[in-house]
Amino acid sequence: MNYKINGKSFRAEPRPGQCLRTFVRDLGWFGVKKGCDAGDCGACTVWLDGKPVHSCLVPAFRAEGREVTTVQGLAHNGALHPMQKAFLNAQAYQCGFCTAGMIMTAASLSEEEKKDLPFRLKGNLCRCTGYHAIDDAIHSIVSIENDKVGQACGASIQSPLGESIVTGNAHYTMDVAMEGMLHLKVVRSPHAHARIKAIRKDRALAVPGVHAVFTWEDVPRRLYTTATHDDFHVDPDDTYMLDNVARFIGQRLVAVVAETEAAAEETCRLVEVDYDVLPAVFDPDEAMRPGAPILHEAGDAESRIEEPEHNVFIKIESEVGDVEKGFAEADAVYEGTYDTNKIQHAHMETHGSIVWRGEDGRIHVRTSTQAPHLTKNKLAYLFSMFPHQIHVFTERVGGGFGGKQELLSEDLCMLAALKTGRPVKWEFTRTEEFTSTVSRHPMKITIKLGAKKDGTLTAMQIRNVSNTGAYGNHAGEVLASSLGSAMATYRCSNKKGVGYAVYTNTVPSGAFRGYGATQPTFAIECAMDELGLKLGIDPFAIRRKNMLQDHDPVHSIWPAPHDAAIGSYGFDQCFDLVEKALASGRGEKKPEGEDWLEGTGIAAHAQDCAPPTEHRSEAYLTLQPDGTYHLAIGSGEFGNGITNAQRQVVASVLNTRAGNVTMDFADTDRTPYDTGTFGSTGTSVATLAVNKAADALKESLLDIASILTKVPASECRIENDRVQCGNRSITLKELHDTSPFRDKLQVARKAYNSPRSTAFLVHGFRIAVHCVTGEIRILQSVQAFDAGTILNPMQARGQVEGGIAQGIGTSLFERMVLDDTGAVINPTFRNYRIPAFADIPRSEIYFAVTCDRYGPLGAKPVGEAPIIPIAAALGNALADATGVRFNSLPFSADRIFAQLTEVKK
Repeated sequence: MNYKINGKSFRAEPRPGQCLRTFVRDLGWFGVKKGCDAGDCGACTVWLDGKPVHSCLVPAFRAEGREVTTVQGLAHNGALHPMQKAFLNAQAYQCGFCTAGMIMTAASLSEEEKKDLPFRLKGNLCRCTGYHAIDDAIHSIVSIENDKVGQACGASIQSPLGESIVTGNAHYTMDVAMEGMLHLKVVRSPHAHARIKAIRKDRALAVPGVHAVFTWEDVPRRLYTTATHDDFHVDPDDTYMLDNVARFIGQRLVAVVAETEAAAEETCRLVEVDYDVLPAVFDPDEAMRPGAPILHEAGDAESRIEEPEHNVFIKIESEVGDVEKGFAEADAVYEGTYDTNKIQHAHMETHGSIVWRGEDGRIHVRTSTQAPHLTKNKLAYLFSMFPHQIHVFTERVGGGFGGKQELLSEDLCMLAALKTGRPVKWEFTRTEEFTSTVSRHPMKITIKLGAKKDGTLTAMQIRNVSNTGAYGNHAGEVLASSLGSAMATYRCSNKKGVGYAVYTNTVPSGAFRGYGATQPTFAIECAMDELGLKLGIDPFAIRRKNMLQDHDPVHSIWPAPHDAAIGSYGFDQCFDLVEKALASGRGEKKPEGEDWLEGTGIAAHAQDCAPPTEHRSEAYLTLQPDGTYHLAIGSGEFGNGITNAQRQVVASVLNTRAGNVTMDFADTDRTPYDTGTFGSTGTSVATLAVNKAADALKESLLDIASILTKVPASECRIENDRVQCGNRSITLKELHDTSPFRDKLQVARKAYNSPRSTAFLVHGFRIAVHCVTGEIRILQSVQAFDAGTILNPMQARGQVEGGIAQGIGTSLFERMVLDDTGAVINPTFRNYRIPAFADIPRSEIYFAVTCDRYGPLGAKPVGEAPIIPIAAALGNALADATGVRFNSLPFSADRIFAQLTEVKK
């Protein structure tokens, strides 16, 4: 067949049934991405004769004799297409995985079509940006600023990876072709709880191209947790690589390795498994009752499961002051129970790994992870190998949001590579992301608040039952977080909390943006409004009365000493900015008609800037022979913008341009140890290490210059590519060549997550609710954030916009639905809907003017927290509009309609 792709003509024969997406990728055009393979996300968009199509839906043979253009074919004679340039100038990407498809759609639009982007972009999804930077790009708005000497901190400098993203040349995990690659697929459990009686492989092994079929008898029998934490003792060892007991529908049971994906999938269908089906339990309250099916019977100190007979991994209980006394002193008491939903991360790049044995005899793991160093250590443990025998790295990761703080694909790929001696690739499907990875912990939270007549809180009490699913990865840390920052947001002498992390026969829960703070914030902030109603105090006033103040201790329910602190205080500014914005009259007007009700709601939060458990990072910084700098840091880059921020810190300290700083990151061979990029630590720990390294190298270079020029170091200063010492000047290149102290040209510095500063934020919504249909329209959205020094305003705004968008989706319509057998019944983007362009309003975003005493150059993290107050602010606006308190997420139209109908009765 004759094909023309990106201007090149050739003959090729697609496989029977092959789609255009896989066909062009097989030919090396990796800019075409897989996000869903169902026509739902648009990551695979190409032009067919100049018209955008989802290539995953187009049979490859239909492109015969036609012209196919991918994002890698848009540039002409080395010059970027105007839309590529526009996306670069607006930095209309974060992880960038959706960007190629988004550009292909946007570049096809006429000026008239650009006037209706909600309709024109309905087929292209983005989980990171919140769409506003994409809107800016399509309308040629420039956000990036010039990279000027000495002005890196506080400048909107574009990502060094930007051009590779907009041209489709950035290599994500699966964007490589290796000779002799094998493909791995797995047989998954059809039962929520079952014991394997027998596995028959004969028919499966007869499939042409199959190399191996692995069962629980073929893998190391070592218990572990899929969660990655520096202190692994916080998680239970309750998981085997492959097990003879299935505890949820979708659990992997058999691994198959074959020459092609098709052969591997066919082999999976032919593996015969006999099951002894066991009783299952799906509700955590039922799971704790006597007589409930037990998921993990071997609970002991080694596994760290505290109450296996009650399906409780861990119970946390503590009290500060005397809560009973506090409620007795209260003039008003409010108590309510709130339920939060099971949420999928929906990062556009699915999980996956490629593993091979290199010519050096070592195992190399190319993977999509937020924690390469911890992944390496866990693999070494599982396979009883020395860590130095394993190399783990990422190149470009297509989003994470906590979902890639797990070991989910690397272990079986490594097993297969060790057994077969061939490179092995495993790429998850979108359905597997929903049914077989991790999701946000559903929680049932009862909150009780007491206050005096003037609104002063006298007691706060929280009870949380957290559904960890079939395995306890992250269960304890998320539970502890749920009893932490949300309870510390307000001053109160009497606080008590109790929480249970409970096993059920459902898809495991895990780390998710907000990490256990979003769910209790929903409950507590709704309760604050209800308490205010009882006392006749408005939402702003009751929060100002009780909000954490500068110099206050940051404590929740634990009386023991702690390292949480307030490094800068802008909580008051956040309240003022949001209140002023909501009172301004900006935003959309309420739709006409008496069925539309209008309401306003706010929510606040004080978020700790790092987790309380161990987290550490080390940075290497070197002056290179050409007078530029090289930074090696283990941070992961998956749309968080951390690598750009880190080079800006180096440039600021060393008074140079950010472009003069090259980097290695997220590679266990090329970078020093880093716990991982999660829990806000990319800024508060890793970038702090970078700041310390830059300070140290600056001191070293000034000392060397002082010795070479015989001018006191106090009279020397770095000016871009040279050091000025009084009236004498020496270039950095000369300094490198003539330094008598070679060891002073490179430095290493470490940072830890202690003390842990506090970020503050307030969100406000004005919404309209249709009292008949239950439809919600967001008329105005405002967030104010105290993030200390803003290292890169464009990136900071992008992180806030993305967090708001994710929060709107998870609050209004996202929900994983399980049937009565425990199966996820909406495991696609078509049925589990994430926000599209049309769903997200343009938010007003403000930053308080503060400088944190603990953070790098005074900065605090901004990526984690923006999602946290969204559900509560929407819930409070909904209650303000309707007079009805909705205690359960999401606030979808059907659920609002049902509850309003019930109230009307």
